[in-house]
Amino acid sequence: MASRDHHPSTSSSSEIKARVSSWRGNNAVHPVDIDIDADAAVSAPNPVVYTEVKHFKKWKPLLVPCFIVANTVMLVITMYVNNCPENSVSCVAKFLGRFSFQPFKENPLLGPSSSTLQKMGALEVSRIVDRHEVWLLITCIWLHGGVFHLLANMLSLLVIGIRLEREFGFVLIGLLYVISGLGGSLMSSLFIQSSISVGASGALFGLLGGMLSELITNWSIYANKVASFLTLLIIIVINLAFGIFPHVDNFAHIGGFLSGFLLGFVLLIRPQYSWIIRKYTPPGYASASPKPKFKTYQCALWVISLMALIVGFILGMVMLLRGVNANDYCSWCHYMSCVPTSRWSCKAGPASCSSDQIGSQLNLTCSSNGKSRTYTLPGATTSQIQGLCTQLCN
Repeated sequence: MASRDHHPSTSSSSEIKARVSSWRGNNAVHPVDIDIDADAAVSAPNPVVYTEVKHFKKWKPLLVPCFIVANTVMLVITMYVNNCPENSVSCVAKFLGRFSFQPFKENPLLGPSSSTLQKMGALEVSRIVDRHEVWLLITCIWLHGGVFHLLANMLSLLVIGIRLEREFGFVLIGLLYVISGLGGSLMSSLFIQSSISVGASGALFGLLGGMLSELITNWSIYANKVASFLTLLIIIVINLAFGIFPHVDNFAHIGGFLSGFLLGFVLLIRPQYSWIIRKYTPPGYASASPKPKFKTYQCALWVISLMALIVGFILGMVMLLRGVNANDYCSWCHYMSCVPTSRWSCKAGPASCSSDQIGSQLNLTCSSNGKSRTYTLPGATTSQIQGLCTQLCN
């Protein structure tokens, strides 16, 4: 399952949501074989030996492994900064020293505290609106809520990204990944404004969206296209369906998918094979009517998608910087990210507590559920109180 990690701001909460991407499989489809024009061959004055038609260059995947290493290194750095033994009362895997994890009640993903993620560049709407720190839209996609979150996303990136980079190269897939991640962060910040958010699954959903649009725009050059289309569509729907669970930022998934879907029409367009094989046809054997490089529908999709991307990103950034909450204009949209049931609640309220320090005794009362507890903790720090508050309220 995939999610995007959400932590409400330190002063008010430490709930964790995650952008994670589930296993999507490698639904590769292969171009149809090229047939030589039989009539032209028969009418030719002399027999001709045709050279092999090289369809498209195959790239060696280099960028995707670098992305995986970068995300892993960022989690290690985040855990170093987190320093659980110094800032928390209890830790998981204490033998790791300052790399040990926050308690499961505070972070079930085996990771840092929400305050540490804030320091490292998690997506926090108030900082973008009030301080114009727009780079948080990008930095958040390189952070993860914990080991489980990282493993889920990187396995998905390995499966999807390697296949795409082999087909289209590191430049196009790098652009697709980063811009889709930005699109996911932008939509997330417009709809979910009470929590901080981290995770790469918006970018991963962008890769899925790019795979779908690439299949559509290059429809005529693929075999088994209908089966491949239905398989890919089912995988996308199943992944998006996981977003109805709590603590999952489905708006990041949807925004990343839509961005990647539109980008696929712009970046992943393929020339038609009838145009490609002209380079391999000897003089005198070429068709009398030259074929265009791209079909009309490909060009139309390219123009429409590029315009939609530009307008969408400009409009989204303007709304975000003005502090617009998109939920005010769409009363039902919150159901796309979480559907409440009798088993769980979708309220993502901040974890806040009232505290009273008397000597070495720390008394905490959770504001949301009314639970109280006394801890023996002389000179409790703010981060220690926040961590205990999160555990008490969960």
